Amino acid sequence: MAVIEILPDLFFIQRGYLNGNHFVYRSEDPVLIDTGYIAGFPDTEKLIAGLGVDLSRVRLIINTHCHCDHIGGNRAIQDRSGCEIAIHEIGKYFIDTRDAWSTWWRYYVQEAEFFSCAIGLKDGQVVSVGPYDFKVIYTPGHSADGIVLYNEQEKVLISSDILWENDVAVMTVRIEGSRAVFSLMESLDKIQSLDVKMVYPGHGNPFSDVDSALEKARKRLRQFLENPKRIGNDLIKKIIVYTLMMKQGADEESLFDYLMTTPWFVETVNLYFEGNYRPKYDDAMHSFLKRGVVKRKDGRIFTTIKP
Repeated sequence: MAVIEILPDLFFIQRGYLNGNHFVYRSEDPVLIDTGYIAGFPDTEKLIAGLGVDLSRVRLIINTHCHCDHIGGNRAIQDRSGCEIAIHEIGKYFIDTRDAWSTWWRYYVQEAEFFSCAIGLKDGQVVSVGPYDFKVIYTPGHSADGIVLYNEQEKVLISSDILWENDVAVMTVRIEGSRAVFSLMESLDKIQSLDVKMVYPGHGNPFSDVDSALEKARKRLRQFLENPKRIGNDLIKKIIVYTLMMKQGADEESLFDYLMTTPWFVETVNLYFEGNYRPKYDDAMHSFLKRGVVKRKDGRIFTTIKP
């Protein structure tokens, strides 16, 4: 887990796949941007404390969207500090109305806790992270409430799950709608218009070659549009891996049966693969084993990807 001081007293904390990357502004009134996954909170707490930040003094949490890997520490930190939480106004509506479906939590059977959201952010609004001003840019596609944060002075972009260096985040058409891929394309166009020196994504390493990352993302999205089954394959593989991370492994004999109880697996296979549940599961597991993405041990199966 890398910790990088990207600006004086503003730190980027790189996690893995289960926990989104997050940010800490160190001061007497700390500000956090995203807070990881709920099960990873003990590590989140240690990493933040290691920077000399007292969670009981946190003044503000800014969330880039309401998915479980970005809001997992919100409730615990808010209970301790009484801090305000800011999220895009659409995400605020989901949180205020306790909509665990639109947040993806119930759809993907993820652990998360609701919290009190005081601030609904709008496109173009400027938020202060200590002395640093970040422009809120509304970037839907991956999520209905997705935002990126842009500091024009330092040319720093906090891109969340809108732009990664070498891949795109899961596209959940059953929740985000059939226009989700088009929405993400438009969001990438917004990023293209910015003068960016360094990108700090929601997962993965920081990177500076924005044009290359944008082209890779657009190529992947074009492939999704040309063959929508690619969306289904990408989703199934990524969410099975995420499920193994959440469950810290699973009994190999019962994993398929468990997936058949989840809304996402059944709906995804119905939508893209004519209800061929077992063949799609077997295809995914064969691919994982061949690529070393999962391993078997004592009748259980685990992912090798860093959580």
